[in-house]
Amino acid sequence: MDLQRYPAEPFRIKAVEPIRMIDKNQREQLMAEAGYNTFLLKAEDVYIDLLTDSGTNAMSDRQWAGMMQGDEAYAGSRSFYRLEDTVKRLFGFAHVVPTHQGRGAENILSRIAIKPGQYVPGNMYFTTTRYHQEANGGIFHDIIQDQAHNAAADIPFKGNVDLDKLDALVGKVGAENIAYVCVAVTVNLAGGQPVSMANLRAVAEYCRARGIRVFMDATRCVENAYFIREQEAGYQDTPIADIVKEMFSYADGCTMSGKKDCITNIGGFLCLNDEELFTAAKELVVVFEGMPSYGGMAGRDMEAMAVGLEEAMQEEYIEHRVKQVRYLGDRLMEAGVPIIRPVGGHAVFLDARSFCPHLSQSQFPAQALAAAIYVEGGVRSMERGIISAGRDKKTGEDQAPKLETVRLTIPRRVYTYAHMDYVAETVKHLHQHAADIRGLKWAYEPKQLRFFTGRFEQL
Repeated sequence: MDLQRYPAEPFRIKAVEPIRMIDKNQREQLMAEAGYNTFLLKAEDVYIDLLTDSGTNAMSDRQWAGMMQGDEAYAGSRSFYRLEDTVKRLFGFAHVVPTHQGRGAENILSRIAIKPGQYVPGNMYFTTTRYHQEANGGIFHDIIQDQAHNAAADIPFKGNVDLDKLDALVGKVGAENIAYVCVAVTVNLAGGQPVSMANLRAVAEYCRARGIRVFMDATRCVENAYFIREQEAGYQDTPIADIVKEMFSYADGCTMSGKKDCITNIGGFLCLNDEELFTAAKELVVVFEGMPSYGGMAGRDMEAMAVGLEEAMQEEYIEHRVKQVRYLGDRLMEAGVPIIRPVGGHAVFLDARSFCPHLSQSQFPAQALAAAIYVEGGVRSMERGIISAGRDKKTGEDQAPKLETVRLTIPRRVYTYAHMDYVAETVKHLHQHAADIRGLKWAYEPKQLRFFTGRFEQL
């Protein structure tokens, strides 16, 4: 292994959790019983779990030590003030509102910042984000550059906002009808693609000149900062923490799922600069989450999050994090497996359209491929395509995105390169027999966020 290209793990393993492989006939039966939805499998029946990187991280010895010091006071917890101080120092925002996880922050922001009928332009939708925006009367409008919808387009900063698209929307509806611009760093459904600092700066300048707020989905902001340092001129010698802080200087606030780049198992927060919005957010956090000094988290979780956020900024950690994901992507590309290019920061996304050309999008190729990967090798992944996109609120028709993908998501500090080799071999073998993958149809379709609990039958 090229240690420069793929650095060794910057940690020692001090505790282990056994995993087991069950035979293929059992996996086939369990997948059918789960309605061909990988979310409905039992974790104990999964060999390598790449369903998500959300809350599936391995915490450090310092985080576990911090949990023992958690202050569980109902109000005014010492652990909250430690978290607040850490977030303010690293992100630079004036106010911090803790929440139980990222979608709690999305819910509160949508309620205080969107008036019914206003537009919320963003660089590609995310499932829970768009749900809360639409549930509060907002209209999502995609303003990501066109190349982001092309799996094969191998260009840097594929997550960038298209300023011409934003300007066209503002010209059509008026700046007063833009609730805010939502910029995800990185862009999950585009393949974990980053946004350049130049683009963030340009979006901020455009919006501030017109009185439009900018809020960032900061969930994987440290990964985004790594790509900026690696690929954007002028940042090669800039510390990751400094890049993160500059990124957020171009926003009025952010939502954060601490279950990703804070390297914890639960928690999140909302950051704001505006005093009036902060007051409104504190009122709502009491209704939906808990006191403004815990927001649905235990004190020990806030301690672990404060430590984890510091650790995420460490150069050795984030280099290994991004390059372990890249290692898996490189192994698959070498074998001719179609994936979204370039490889992003948290996952490798299989291009299900190209992987299963015999299946139309109405036969749910990504959902079928995710199920087949589990049956083949005991590896759990997830669909990110027509099922995740849901139905149009007005027409009731399926929203059919151009990207139909399966996400192989790498938890932080959990698996080794040997695990990545096993995953690659599983997918490569399945790719050679892709014609055997059968399409799916609905057996049960939930009305909201259907990909979590929906069930399917094979065609």
